[in-house]
Amino acid sequence: MSLSRSNEPETEVLRVPYVSIIGAHLDRMQLDYAGILEIQVTILVRAKNGNGKAHASFSDSSYGLSLNREVVAQLVAPPFELGKNSSVDFNYVVPSSPIPLGPEQAEYVDTALKNDRITFHLKGGTRVRWRIGHLGSVRFLCLLDCQLHFHPLNGTYIPSRCSSKAK
Repeated sequence: MSLSRSNEPETEVLRVPYVSIIGAHLDRMQLDYAGILEIQVTILVRAKNGNGKAHASFSDSSYGLSLNREVVAQLVAPPFELGKNSSVDFNYVVPSSPIPLGPEQAEYVDTALKNDRITFHLKGGTRVRWRIGHLGSVRFLCLLDCQLHFHPLNGTYIPSRCSSKAK
C-alpha cells in the first residue's frame, strides 16, 4: 500500500468526509484445472475531507473484497488525519493466497472468463471524527458497499460510482 496526499482545492465542495474508489485494475487472475483461483487486484481508494473549517481523523479503515460471496482479501489502512479541504489516496495491491473453489464458484469464474466480465464486491468502512474547535468533535461511520466490475481478459476496471455513505 502506498499513499499520496493532495491539498489542492477542488471545484466540488463536499462538507462530509467520505471515501471512494477512484480506480482499479485486475492485475492477475488464474484458475487451474483443480479449481484453485489466484488473483491480484489493485484498488485506488481516496479519503476526502471537503470541509474548509474542520480537520478529520480516520481510523479502523477495513474493507473486505469478495468474489461470489467468498472473501478473498482484506484491505486495511492505519489511522490517519486529513486537514481542511484535503485528501489522501491509498493504492492497495491485493494478492490472494490460492483459493480453492467449490463447483459453483468455479463455474461462476469460468463463466465470467468466457463473458469477459467479472464482479467483485467491496464492503467495509472507516470511522471518522471531525474536530470542531472548542466545541468538541462529531463522530460517524463512512460505509462502502459496492461492486467492482472488470474485464478479466485485459484486467481493465469498468468504472462505476462507489462512494461511502455516512452514518
